[in-house]
Amino acid sequence: MKTNAARLLDSMSISYELREYEVDPEALDAETVAHKIGLPPEQVFKTLVVRGDRNGVAFAVVPADAELDEKALARLTGDRKVELVPLKEVQPLTGYIRGGVTALAAKKSYRVFVEETAELFDTIAVSAGVRGAQLLLAPKDYLAATDATTGPIARSKS
Repeated sequence: MKTNAARLLDSMSISYELREYEVDPEALDAETVAHKIGLPPEQVFKTLVVRGDRNGVAFAVVPADAELDEKALARLTGDRKVELVPLKEVQPLTGYIRGGVTALAAKKSYRVFVEETAELFDTIAVSAGVRGAQLLLAPKDYLAATDATTGPIARSKS
């Protein structure tokens, strides 16, 4: 399976592994995906779409077992506050559906902010741009491909 995200990585000569899994429409959460692809949740990153009050739409990429720290992200983006965009806006903004959102080859280029713990791993997993497929690649390659900024933008789920 070749997705637009995989094609982008190919065009940049970035190596990756495409790992497919069976999709359960009732369980699209990143922790379930982590289990299905055989990686710990802290190594599988979900891509969230946020809107800041000053700087507009951005991607926030955080571990499956964490939640977005909106205040920390706002500090990093230069916004007073950021909020998750409503689900109905995700596809029009990114070209991707819930469970398949990635910052790679999105419909429009937005700023990307990645939880700094991504850099602790040799390999991380991110959505390949469709439900049922993850891209496994080196964090440095993902950061380069998305021109991302890293910072402490996640917190443990309470």
